[in-house]
Amino acid sequence: MAKKIDVTELILRDAHQSVMATRLGIEDMIPVCGDLDKAGFWSVECWGGATFDSCIRFLNEDPWERLRTFRKLMPNTRLQMLLRGQNLLGYRHYEDHVVDRFVEKAAENGIDVFRIFDALNDIRNLERAIAAVKRTGKHAQGAISYTVSPLHTIQGFVDTAKKMKERGCDSICIKDMAALLKPQPAYDLVKGIKDACGQDTRVQVHVHATTGVTMVSLMKAIEAGADGVDTAISALSLGPGHNPTESFVEMLEGTGYTADIDSELLLKIKKYFLGIRNNYKEYLSNITGVETEIFKSQIPGGMLSNMESQLKQQKADDRVDEVLEEVPRVRKDSGYPPLVTPSSQIVGTQAVFNVLMGKYKVLTGEFADLMLGYYGETIGPRDPEVIELAAKHAKKEPITCRPADLLKPEWDTLKAEALALPGCNGSDEDVLTVAMFPKVAPKFFTTRDKGPLNLGKESASKPAAPAVDTGKGPVRMEMSYNVKLNGNSHRVTVTPA
Repeated sequence: MAKKIDVTELILRDAHQSVMATRLGIEDMIPVCGDLDKAGFWSVECWGGATFDSCIRFLNEDPWERLRTFRKLMPNTRLQMLLRGQNLLGYRHYEDHVVDRFVEKAAENGIDVFRIFDALNDIRNLERAIAAVKRTGKHAQGAISYTVSPLHTIQGFVDTAKKMKERGCDSICIKDMAALLKPQPAYDLVKGIKDACGQDTRVQVHVHATTGVTMVSLMKAIEAGADGVDTAISALSLGPGHNPTESFVEMLEGTGYTADIDSELLLKIKKYFLGIRNNYKEYLSNITGVETEIFKSQIPGGMLSNMESQLKQQKADDRVDEVLEEVPRVRKDSGYPPLVTPSSQIVGTQAVFNVLMGKYKVLTGEFADLMLGYYGETIGPRDPEVIELAAKHAKKEPITCRPADLLKPEWDTLKAEALALPGCNGSDEDVLTVAMFPKVAPKFFTTRDKGPLNLGKESASKPAAPAVDTGKGPVRMEMSYNVKLNGNSHRVTVTPA
């Protein structure tokens, strides 16, 4: 009898985040939820990541209402979200009680599976969220941010998986956000986790498709004992996105494994999304082929588009190669962090500044915090000279404790700030929305009663525009940096391409 491989479908979250700038509106998701619910997926990832930000920033849509809608329309399927550990869905660390409250509310509104990761793989930044999920009785999935560097090893990732399991994780996910996971390391890592954590440990594999090798990686991971994989319906797959669900199902034929997914429903879902895809043409990524250069640069597509945008703003487009050479040096100086939100933006922006203004002549506040330990512990030592510059810039000392240990209780303050805003409905959900995005939420509250926007309809009525590379992930959202130049502080906001 063939072994069943579970499939997590990404079409409602990471798929459109990766290839459609996270602009897919709820109106265009509702019609397909019934078919997704019946297709046979282990889970449907539909919330978290950049979708929360995009809902209130671009779509005039309440992300909590989106979740409740999915829960109502997909009663038979586990709903899954991506959670950035102590960062939740924002770009800073939150105090522990805010983490607790967010997880409680996400579970209450419909999330069954919480995939929890930290950009630095610092287990301390995951512990509170894992414990909060366990208290709700939901599924806590610890996610390893996979990367490649002189210091990252299979054994190191296995040790991280063991720590996650010891803290109560129900499953382990290998999260490869840049399509760096080659077939043999995929086999070795899954086997290593199974051997170290027990063969009954559930292992899920999440890869992107950008480098062209990762469908083979999924097969090798399965041969090593992986229990589940992530894929996306083909209408929104490949490029900076993921491997196609239909192709994965077909690939397993005759191998001794089966996905047990309804192929007719997959075809129906594919046709539906092909029907609306062109409505979002101005948001579609123009990366449609393969980019093996990522193996050398380690730079995910979205991070690259972010840096190119910054250089264009400074009329320095011709210096992109210098920046690409600078990124690995900045990464080494900062202890080899994996390049995933927010560390990818932090390292990339600092590399741009180094090239344009001289090496570490100007630091962003976020890079200074990374160097000083305020994002957590990195796998490698950080350059002492740059730490000294960061301390001088930030006017604070390096830390070695868990960053959230320095935070004071903030729920009452956040609640008071939210309740004072016009349009706030007084719910904990609204308070959490303000906590995540304090600059965006106030405007959203004043327009929420107008209902969600459908940018696909707007786009479809416009004349065709040149395609732009939107990259993948939350790097498309605005990021603000504190910059000190000639003794004066400046706030710089970067809007990626």
